[in-house]
Amino acid sequence: MSEYASHIPFLKRCVELSVLARESGNTPFGALLVGPTGEILLEHGNVEITQSNCTGHAETMLMEVASKRYSKKELWACTLYTSTEPCAMCSGAIYWGNVGRVVYGISETRLAELTGDDEQNPTLDLPCRVVFARGNKPIEVIGPIPEVEAEAVAAHEGYWL
Repeated sequence: MSEYASHIPFLKRCVELSVLARESGNTPFGALLVGPTGEILLEHGNVEITQSNCTGHAETMLMEVASKRYSKKELWACTLYTSTEPCAMCSGAIYWGNVGRVVYGISETRLAELTGDDEQNPTLDLPCRVVFARGNKPIEVIGPIPEVEAEAVAAHEGYWL
């Protein structure tokens, strides 16, 4: 059994959310928040393609709702799962929201390979681990997860360029 076995069902749900976002006319990303006992607390896909809402990323939108609903102490005990490594903006929202752990399917580097020069995703080469390391709290990061890579990549196929 994989060391990531407990994370895979949540990541597969993130991929489903990314497909739903794409089917709704948005960029294919999905995220969810899981409580300390394994219950899904919140789910979000990307909204309003970033030309009309530059902060409409799944993780940022999820953190906006989460920070209004849960205390920082409660969020520290949660895990944010996401189909793709959080960008610098989303990492900042996760950091300021106080989520204690992040698990992602594919890396920002792998995403850049998929999106190329597409103007909808001018990817920053700034891994979430680097963003979190510049802060003063130990946010745990797990990813990429090889067992979900093919599914996460498939959600992007034919979308970019």
